[in-house]
Amino acid sequence: MSDGYYSSKKTDDICEDVCGQGSKAAATMSRLKCVLKGFDLRTYLFLFIVMPFGIFAIYLHGQKFTYFFRPLWESPPKPFHTIPHYYNENVTMESLCTLHGWGIRETPRRVFDAVLFSNEKDLLTVRWKELYPYVTQFVLLESNSTFTGLVKPFVFKSNKDRFKFVEPRLTYGTIGGRFRKGENPFVEEAYQRIALDQLLRIAGIEEDDLLIMSDVDEIPSAHTINLLRWCDDIPPVLHLQLRNYLYSFEYYVDSKSWRASIHRYSPGKTRYAHFRQSNVMLADSGWHCSFCFRYISEFVFKMKAYSHSDRVKFSHYLNPRRIQDVICKGLDLFDMLPEEYTFKEIIGKMGPVPRTYSAVHLPSYLLDNAEQYKYLLPGNCIREKQTEFI
Repeated sequence: MSDGYYSSKKTDDICEDVCGQGSKAAATMSRLKCVLKGFDLRTYLFLFIVMPFGIFAIYLHGQKFTYFFRPLWESPPKPFHTIPHYYNENVTMESLCTLHGWGIRETPRRVFDAVLFSNEKDLLTVRWKELYPYVTQFVLLESNSTFTGLVKPFVFKSNKDRFKFVEPRLTYGTIGGRFRKGENPFVEEAYQRIALDQLLRIAGIEEDDLLIMSDVDEIPSAHTINLLRWCDDIPPVLHLQLRNYLYSFEYYVDSKSWRASIHRYSPGKTRYAHFRQSNVMLADSGWHCSFCFRYISEFVFKMKAYSHSDRVKFSHYLNPRRIQDVICKGLDLFDMLPEEYTFKEIIGKMGPVPRTYSAVHLPSYLLDNAEQYKYLLPGNCIREKQTEFI
């Protein structure tokens, strides 16, 4: 027997080969076996069940995670200075202007209502009927391209007869799409809004005329526009607080819609835009009815066409049966969490939008033609079958 330490204790040949001093043969498989040999059942469950499930959950609901934890990395925007809004049909215009801290003009300002149009024929009708008594010139620009670069027909051009009531006061223009694949949709949107500036000049807008900047579905109330055209010393740029509705006037979300604005036009300075341009907002100034369409096919079109089309994470979001079910339940079309800045507001708005059974203070034309537009009123969530694209 040679001198030195000797142990007769048996060793695991595999682990000795890999972790000890043994041969390096079959090293790859042996290392894996050696590593796995030291794991207990809980580790196996974590590696092969919990971790894959977590990765799959993030794939399905990653957007929800980011929206829920938004308050941790994003602060709310600076609050608006909100001007109280006074109105009653029996109060004189002079008294209303005085209540707002403004003077009264000898003659009203001219008003220009400018919109980019996609396919919202019904809401455009409701909007123009509401504003018709007080608008000097309606300005509408239409493209054969969506913001996401999809080809679309000139819907308004094909339905001009429907809008004959504004024809003497209408400046209509078209613009060809650029159809650039992979481009951020907001670039095409900005391109079309810049073109609207030129169309406004063609329409004859001048210094101190009032310009309404809002999407078709952001509808200022008639009395709001009448107030602002008669009152003197109003802010040069004034955002309009609108009541926010989803799918119809049955689902009232909140009063946080602010992107609509009205401007005292200044040549060379005023630019048509859809973002925050001042810190002043007039309370309770109209309605914003988002995704308020008659046909399911119109929902599908907008989901694929508008600037936030990236929210369509899965193809089944566009399934007509799913969309109809979502509408009647007041759920989110994109299965997203509320876009809020505090955990309290996010949690408070989770789940379906509660129904409202009030149709008080809605656009007058809508109520005068309730049977024709019943899908926009409480109690009528089922959408009609599409008979034609436009």
